[in-house]
Amino acid sequence: MTGGSFFVHPSSYIDDGVEIGAGTKIWFFNHVQSGTVIGERCIFGQNINVDRDVTIGNGVKVQNNVSIYKGVTVCNDAFLGPSCVFTNVLNPRAHVERKDEFRPTRVGVGATVGANATIVCGNNLGDYSMVGAGTVVTKDVPAYALVVGVPAKHLGWVSASGERLHFGDDGTAVCPGTGEGYVLKDGAVSRG
Repeated sequence: MTGGSFFVHPSSYIDDGVEIGAGTKIWFFNHVQSGTVIGERCIFGQNINVDRDVTIGNGVKVQNNVSIYKGVTVCNDAFLGPSCVFTNVLNPRAHVERKDEFRPTRVGVGATVGANATIVCGNNLGDYSMVGAGTVVTKDVPAYALVVGVPAKHLGWVSASGERLHFGDDGTAVCPGTGEGYVLKDGAVSRG
């Protein structure tokens, strides 16, 4: 285990060959496997498993009962809600070895995955997207999109701070919380 000043609760187990950034806190009953890199200022709740060779950015919050499998990349400032689920193969069978078929998944900068949501492997969550609680993601989610349901359906757009955005006929919106402007063009949202 390498890194600066971080905290690991005595009930957690960190394999050799893990990098943990300064200010990160890993609380009760967690296991972080070798080859994983965890950024600075992250917070891990309890009962979390991080598979080998996972990359987690700075400022990430992982709530209780989450497993992050090989092939998942979690970018800076993402939020993983309690008991959310990541898969790593599309057609698992106990009697068929498919470790060479893991499909990568990217959780974008500032993205939120709600409690008990399932992210099917090979699908990416755009920057600042928001996946509602209990949602099942079966395709890529655009940046700033709000998706809910089984399977996930696009419900609207959210700002970087998680506020609902309402676009006018001119394709612009203002975040009600921050006053920051956004532009909707060709089905994609950007800060403007």
